[in-house]
Amino acid sequence: MTLVHDPVHHPSHYQGGLIECIDAIEAALGPEGFAAYCRGNVLKYTWRAGRKGDAAQDMAKAEWYANRGGRALAKATAPKG
Repeated sequence: MTLVHDPVHHPSHYQGGLIECIDAIEAALGPEGFAAYCRGNVLKYTWRAGRKGDAAQDMAKAEWYANRGGRALAKATAPKG
């Protein structure tokens, strides 16, 4: 599976083989650990916005991590049925 490079949603430097790096991290950490990882990235990208490269892109990355972490927690806490 080859994904198109998108610096926010699918950076090409994190793609390789059949799984994207972010998916491997999520599988390794579990929902709570992955949510914590995402929170850390939200802080990182918000903190550096305007200090390194494109501030708008950093804020988009922060939003992406917030959404991805939220989806992981929602999925983990959804009623099983």
